[in-house]
Amino acid sequence: MNTGRILLLYCACWTGAAGADWPQWRGMNRNSVSAESVGAGWPAAGPKVLWSASVGTGFSSVSVSQGRAYTIGNATNQDTVWCFDAVSGRELWRHTYPSQLGPQYYEGGPGSTPTVESNRVFTISKWGDVFCLDAAKGTVLWQRDLRKEGIKPNRWGFAGSPLIWHDLVILNAGDAGTALDRATGRVAWSSGTNAAGYASPVLCSPGGRETVLIFAAKHLVALDPRTGRELWRQPWETSWDTNNTDPAFQSDRIFISSFSRGCALLSAASGKPEVIYDNKVLYNHLSPGVLLGDYLYAFNGEAKKDNDLRCIHLPTGEMKWTSRDPDFGSMICAAGRLILLSAKGELLLAEASPAGFKPIARAKVLSGLCWTPPALANGLLYVRNAKGDLRCLDLGGSTQGGTQ
Repeated sequence: MNTGRILLLYCACWTGAAGADWPQWRGMNRNSVSAESVGAGWPAAGPKVLWSASVGTGFSSVSVSQGRAYTIGNATNQDTVWCFDAVSGRELWRHTYPSQLGPQYYEGGPGSTPTVESNRVFTISKWGDVFCLDAAKGTVLWQRDLRKEGIKPNRWGFAGSPLIWHDLVILNAGDAGTALDRATGRVAWSSGTNAAGYASPVLCSPGGRETVLIFAAKHLVALDPRTGRELWRQPWETSWDTNNTDPAFQSDRIFISSFSRGCALLSAASGKPEVIYDNKVLYNHLSPGVLLGDYLYAFNGEAKKDNDLRCIHLPTGEMKWTSRDPDFGSMICAAGRLILLSAKGELLLAEASPAGFKPIARAKVLSGLCWTPPALANGLLYVRNAKGDLRCLDLGGSTQGGTQ
C-alpha cells in the first residue's frame, strides 16, 4: 500500500464538520468565509504539516477541487501552474511557460490564483497570458495573450483572479474588465485597452440586478456581466493606481478601500452609486479581509504609517477595535473563527467578535514574507510565502480523500 492510500484511509477516519472544496480565490463564494469547523486550536508547535513543496516566487494562493490543489509560482523567468494531490502532496502535473519575474519594490512573480470550474483550470499571468487547462491532466485546452489584443498590463502586472460567470471568464483587464468565452477563449466583450486595477472581479446583485464589479485603476465600475455594458462608475483615485483589494458587498451596499485613499461605503440600490460615507477608518492594502454580518475584519496599511488589524462597523464606518498583534497579513474565516497568517508567517486563530481580538491559538508555520491568504479545504489549510514554500497543515477537521 503506497503513502497516498495510507493518507486516504487516515483522512477517512477524521471527524468534524463536513469539509468543502476551495476552488478559487477566496473560496467557494469568493468571500474568504467557510462553514468548516477547525477545532479549538492546535499544539504549541503548530498544526501538523502533512506535506510541503517548493513552487517558485509569487503570491498566488491555493485552489482545491476534487482532491487536487493548484497554485502558481515563478522560477528562472518561467511561471509554473502546479497541481498536487491535495492530501498527499504528490505532484500530479505542472504547466510551465515563459514569464518575467518582474520584481519591483517586492519579490515579483504571479499574483493571481487559479480558478477551477467543471474540470477546467483558468489562470492569468501578471503579463496577460491566459490559460484554460484540463484540471486532471494539465493539457492546454486554449490559451490567449491579452497583449495581442492591445490590453496593457498595469505597473505591477495583472493580479486579479478569473471569475467564471455562466459561459464567460471575466478578468480585471483593460479599462474596466474583459470577458473570454469559457469554451474557446475568444473575446466575448472588452472595455478597452487601458491598464487595469489589481483586485479580482466581484459578482453581486445591488437593487436585485446581477452585476460584476471591477475595481479599475481609477474607478469602481459596475457592469452587466453578460454584455460588459457599463451600468455606472464611481471615481476612486489612489497613489500609483493601487486599487488592490476586492470590493465587499452587503445587500445593496458596496465597500471599497485602498491603502493611500481610505475607504467608502456606497449604496447602489437606485442603480447608481450614492456615497454613504467616505472616511479614513480603514486603509486596506492587500488582503480584502472578512465581512461577517455588519462587521468587517481587515488589516490596515496606511502608506508610511504603522499597520494594524481592525474591526469596523460597516453600516456606520465606526471603528470597534484595533490590534497591533499581528500588524499585517491576511485572513479567512471558518465557522465564525478568524484564521490569520501574519506577514512574518505566524498562524493565529481567534473568535470573530466586535468586542475585541483575543487569539486562542498561534504558532509560527512559515518564514519569510507571507502576504498570500491561506486556503481551507476539507480540514486542511494551505499556506505559502513569497519565495514559494508551500505547506499543507492539518487543522483537525474532516476531509474527503485526494486523488488515487
